[in-house]
Amino acid sequence: MAAATAWSPASLNSTQNRAAATFTIRCNAHKPITITFTKTQQDPQPIYSSVKAFAPATVANLGPGFDFLGCAVDGIGDTVSLKVDPDVHPGQISISDISGQSPNIHKLSKNPLWNCAGIAAIEAMKMLGIRSVGLSLSLEKGLPLGSGLGSSAASAAAAAVAVNEIFGKRLGYDELVLACLKSEEKVSGYHADNVAPSIMGGFVLIRNYEPLELVRLKFPSEKELYFVLVTPEFEAPTKKMRAALPLEIGMPHHVWNCSQAGALVAGVLQGDLLMLGKALSSDKIVEPKRAPLIPGMDAVKKAAIEAGAFGCTISGAGPTAVAITDDEQKGHLIGQQMVQAFQKEGNLNASANVKQLDRIGARLISGVRSS
Repeated sequence: MAAATAWSPASLNSTQNRAAATFTIRCNAHKPITITFTKTQQDPQPIYSSVKAFAPATVANLGPGFDFLGCAVDGIGDTVSLKVDPDVHPGQISISDISGQSPNIHKLSKNPLWNCAGIAAIEAMKMLGIRSVGLSLSLEKGLPLGSGLGSSAASAAAAAVAVNEIFGKRLGYDELVLACLKSEEKVSGYHADNVAPSIMGGFVLIRNYEPLELVRLKFPSEKELYFVLVTPEFEAPTKKMRAALPLEIGMPHHVWNCSQAGALVAGVLQGDLLMLGKALSSDKIVEPKRAPLIPGMDAVKKAAIEAGAFGCTISGAGPTAVAITDDEQKGHLIGQQMVQAFQKEGNLNASANVKQLDRIGARLISGVRSS
């Protein structure tokens, strides 16, 4: 038997998608026989044996931008270490370790189906179609739980990016955010104002959820922006804080908040901290319902403004208060006044951090190439 077209099985095993190939085989004294070989899609192979990824903290809402505005904060966040593990069933992931300084870290489950990092990692693996290898994940929490700094989002973002990196960075921003949204949906609700900036960096506007549309808002690189983050020793679970929100609002408040959100976006794009700060401080829908649930919050906001901050509001669901300024040294002074206000009016100990805008987002820190 002589073949009219030569072929090799190896040629069908490329990791690239290919259309079905048709080959004709001629047998002596017989009619040609046409055989169609359809290549089955193979999952991507890891290019790293292990990676470490970091995802930054975030400030969601930014006052009037409830569930559609957020930004990333430099220098603090969560870290995920991920490795190919032959002891883990192919296509699955295990959580080997969870560490960090948070006093409530014992609340975090090592079951990947009930852990923010695990859920996001599983979704990223599904998107990539991973079936041939198993992965082991280690989570290092740099953010306190229930702090209003996007703790769950940072874990999810670091995990999703780690999975993406280990298999060659095949997923884009939108897909990574969608993977993280699966995690947020189980923990605190389907909102991307933490996960999107944690993945993408900078300021992000969520224009639409169905389908997901994300808009990067570029804050001028030549402008200085510092976030004064004051976190009291008080946990404000996101689900509890969302339950306090009104189901309906009046038209005047709707119009007011829309105008303030527009001003906030304009302030970001122009680098106008005075406009940004005023808009940040002007929410009439969400903050008035949440502030009474955080002891001393009203006094903290007042102290920040009096100390020279351009604006102040609750970061995410709280209890962290966030103020903005254009000078790091002034930021530390503002933070001191905010800490004192929490102590005096809320009877809460608090800590202050002064951080800049994270313009990069979740990223690979290190990786060991597969041999």
